[in-house]
Amino acid sequence: MVAAGAHRPGPLKQQNKAHKGGKHSGSSQRRAGGRVSVKAQPRRRLRDLSRVDRRHQALQLRRQRKEAVLAEKRSLGSRDGPPHLVVLVPLHSKAAAHDTLRLLQSQDSAVVCVDEGRAGDFALLCPRLKQRWRFVTAQAGDLHAVLDLAKVADSLLFILDPADGWDSAGEHCLSCLFAQGLPTYALAVPGGTDLPPKKRIDARKKLAKAIEKRFPEAKLFPLNTEQESSLLLRHLATQKQRHLSFRDRRAHLLAYAAEFVPGQESDLVGTLKVSGFVRGQTLDVNSLVHIVGHGDFQISQVDAPPDPLSLNPRVVKGQKRSQDMEVQDDSVNVTDEMEEDVKVLMKADPNKQESLQSEVVPDPMEGEQTWPTEEELQEAEASLKANRRVVKVPKGTSKYQAAWIVDDGEGGSEKDDDDDEDDDIDDDMMEEAVSQEGESSEEEEEPAEEECETMTVSECLRDDQYDEKVEEDEQMLERYKQERMDEMFPDEVDTPRDVPARVRFQKYRGLKSFRTSPWDPKENLPRDYARIFQFQNFSRTRKHLFRQIEKEETEGASVGWYVTLHVCNVPVSVMESFKEGKPLVLFSLLPHEQKMSVLNFLVRRHPSNSEPVKAKEELIFHCGFRRFRASPLFSQHTSADKHKLERFLRLDAALVVTVYAPITFPPASVLLFKQRSNGIHDLIATGSLLSVDPDRIVIKRLVLSGHPFKIFTKTAVVRYMFFNREDVMWFKPVELRTKWGRRGHIKEPLGTHGHMKCHFDGQLKSQDTVLLNLYKRVFPKWTYDPHVPEPVPWVRSDSALPVQEVEME
Repeated sequence: MVAAGAHRPGPLKQQNKAHKGGKHSGSSQRRAGGRVSVKAQPRRRLRDLSRVDRRHQALQLRRQRKEAVLAEKRSLGSRDGPPHLVVLVPLHSKAAAHDTLRLLQSQDSAVVCVDEGRAGDFALLCPRLKQRWRFVTAQAGDLHAVLDLAKVADSLLFILDPADGWDSAGEHCLSCLFAQGLPTYALAVPGGTDLPPKKRIDARKKLAKAIEKRFPEAKLFPLNTEQESSLLLRHLATQKQRHLSFRDRRAHLLAYAAEFVPGQESDLVGTLKVSGFVRGQTLDVNSLVHIVGHGDFQISQVDAPPDPLSLNPRVVKGQKRSQDMEVQDDSVNVTDEMEEDVKVLMKADPNKQESLQSEVVPDPMEGEQTWPTEEELQEAEASLKANRRVVKVPKGTSKYQAAWIVDDGEGGSEKDDDDDEDDDIDDDMMEEAVSQEGESSEEEEEPAEEECETMTVSECLRDDQYDEKVEEDEQMLERYKQERMDEMFPDEVDTPRDVPARVRFQKYRGLKSFRTSPWDPKENLPRDYARIFQFQNFSRTRKHLFRQIEKEETEGASVGWYVTLHVCNVPVSVMESFKEGKPLVLFSLLPHEQKMSVLNFLVRRHPSNSEPVKAKEELIFHCGFRRFRASPLFSQHTSADKHKLERFLRLDAALVVTVYAPITFPPASVLLFKQRSNGIHDLIATGSLLSVDPDRIVIKRLVLSGHPFKIFTKTAVVRYMFFNREDVMWFKPVELRTKWGRRGHIKEPLGTHGHMKCHFDGQLKSQDTVLLNLYKRVFPKWTYDPHVPEPVPWVRSDSALPVQEVEME
């Protein structure tokens, strides 16, 4: 027995480890006799390593990563790798881009090759440093050109104004670049020498403070002398490269030169010979290529012309090469030389070449029964006559309902005529219901028009002082009202008075629980689903493809080679846009990426846009390396198997956007634009590709509301939800709920005007509202269009964006 004053150990008492019994590890090794297990577990192996071995292993891994980074830096812009592609992006209308180009071209011991295709494009060769650069200037205000060049650029050089930084157009450009994926970048500030020294220091501090918010840990490079330009070049050559996953796994190139050869049948379609440096991955001649903004095409041949930007070019006889000479004067000789020395690397194999088929051609008779013979028809009629029975049914009963009515009496032959009349009445009623269903489905597909008619602004609100855009303003006002009503009363609709509710909502169903009730994803699919492709396991296919890219070596043009691709059946408009100065960017496609399927994007509303965006509106998508137009659906982002449709793109939550589009393997960024009437593209949402899944169930919910008329202990009389007795009986199995959390069901109809007695799990309040939820699966519209019109240049504000007002996104 323990004494009263004895010490008792508390919960923090030291607990020593128990002794581990059994054989020692040394005796177990001796007993094994040198035998080794067939497959050792990785964790066990790691645990068996000694402390010194583990330290050596970590050191080797760090050394391998460091060597990989150094090898990547050395290969970029070197003799064996592609030239270092630098894209100049002016972020201000007053930014001196020409001064920047002039300073970069004035490098000592460098050869400048001026491209004649685009103004402001040139290549810089430094044999002493064994480096070569290619500088491309993005046209100010051309959003598509900036985004296309950023897809393939090794570095972006942002040109800022020394006083104001960037303006509204520069802010819009930065928002799009950050959402798409920003490669390695540098900030340069040319000019500012005309300011007094004190004001120059204040402006630099002000600009640095604004840059910290948008570009944390970024260094600002002044660009006024040749020494400062050489420092900038050294920084561009030595900084660590950022990786964009959607381009690192695909071969891509920026066209250095292009030539169009018209076809035999038509001058509008022909072969496009595109020359450029291969980047990213090895280019296979049998794979498809995507010309950004123009579509998917096949390659017939890959040639290997001489490298126009070689660090050790061949000396042509009769010509002397000085250090300061420019290759611009010898462009004709170089082209002749290229024509003479072109070597065919590889030609496409028709048996291995990827097909351009993007859709499945559906068979209308697939899954249908064969046409019966005359003997089978006679047997069916005989069996129907033998099994036919005549019963008494209420007026208006259909064949399906009559089959369930039990009648013990035997009917006579004189009632056959009455049955035929009933059948005719039933057929007429079915035709009426189908016609009303067609009208209601049209109303259902275009709820915006229906709601717009009920909420049209009266003529008295118009003013004679309005401009010509008064109709657009009224439409925008209607959208704002609809968005506000959807926030206040989500999914609530008015029960129609002219059409029975059982006809208007016959495609909808009730669910016991939206979360747990089953819904077959293969049920009642639309015809468009017969045209798409679907993976048995998309994630497994994606992992297998990426593993092949990382481990297996494919045959083709290696990274850094200067090649000429013969792209087949290309429209002449591609060459015309290249002659106009637009960049020509090509991406090779992974297997299956030309095929159509259902893509789901996870996006969030961009804070710069506050206009309401309805579902099924036409939007412009920039998904990875693709551009297209489509009418998407919006749905909630949840982990359940069913996802509720959202009628508007919400500001406060991330939503999933669903469209028909070509398959793309994630990760890939996505930008959503909306085209104004004046042609400007507004950025409305940004995000990433979530999945390629046609089985994702998007459910549209409709809520019918009623009001308690008489309230008892647990029962109540509800009105204004339905307006006839038949509708009450039709929706009787569906569960009811109230806005204050009560649940119940319909017991029986009262009268003929839609009043009904309902039973609830508690007493209702007089101000409560009774709700009935109906659900229907919806699918996106097939409005995919790969041809996106060029946007009008972004309107720059008169006053530049003050740098102190630039905020982080």
